[in-house]
Amino acid sequence: MIEKKKAYIAVLTYAIIIGLSFMFVKIALTIATPFDALAHRFTIAFIGVTTLKVLTKKSLKVTKKDIGIIALLAILYPTLFFAFQVFGLVNVSSSQAGIIQATIPIFTLIFASIFLKETSTSGQKIAIIFSVVGVIYIMYMNDIENKNTSLLGSGLILISALVSSLYNVCARNLTQRYSLFTITYIMTLFGFITFNGLALTNHLMNNTIHQFMEPFVHLDFVIAIAYLGLLSSLVTSYLSNYALSKIEASKMSVFSNFATLITILAGVIFLKEQFHLYHLVGSIIIITGVIGTNYFGTKGKHSEKA
Repeated sequence: MIEKKKAYIAVLTYAIIIGLSFMFVKIALTIATPFDALAHRFTIAFIGVTTLKVLTKKSLKVTKKDIGIIALLAILYPTLFFAFQVFGLVNVSSSQAGIIQATIPIFTLIFASIFLKETSTSGQKIAIIFSVVGVIYIMYMNDIENKNTSLLGSGLILISALVSSLYNVCARNLTQRYSLFTITYIMTLFGFITFNGLALTNHLMNNTIHQFMEPFVHLDFVIAIAYLGLLSSLVTSYLSNYALSKIEASKMSVFSNFATLITILAGVIFLKEQFHLYHLVGSIIIITGVIGTNYFGTKGKHSEKA
């Protein structure tokens, strides 16, 4: 019971950090390119996790095969997840991105049924459809209104939600086999190598290598990238892996809705982003679908036990 409580505290903290991260990504992107922002983000994260490794004298008890397995997971998170998220945030507001990412619990349930052979009730299927309709509605209205957004940006954020859901399902088994620190360290190292490689290659091709470190002269960027590197990349990796080792992927993913609320409030209050009526309507549809999915799922389990 105590371990379960710790897991829920971990996932709640994770949701708060992720909820605020969209705002800091938007700040970073006003100063640096997407690739540079990702490279610096994971450089800070890698420095942080390596410092922790040295101070705590933790050792990585893994084989080359183990590293390969964890690296495959790292392709989903952090590589694809953050790449789609950052490029999506170039074209949509943080609050809109947060709304779309509220679909993560829905996609997690779908992937769990496909890969983990978990069954779903008729009520869950209806709720899933309901939530997806909410996403389609927001994307459609964004396209019509054409206010600081784009269908491409919304689509990239939606893909990042799909990737996150797939990661939630795949990571569930790995967290039972490897230590949390090992998974976090290798995933951070993978992100560090990948994004720095992409950023530096891009600068070399465009003969702009001198611009790589320029963002650090801006205090706003330093604060944003420190938050993203240490909290949103490093700490959340540990918290999510810890939570997934104690509770089901579908239960953890529900907390993404709390992150959505934090994202919307942060965008409107701090970034002065516009929040239209159709955003509210779409949010209600999505969250209703998510709540319905989990309600009918719990109800279905109780029926089976009865």
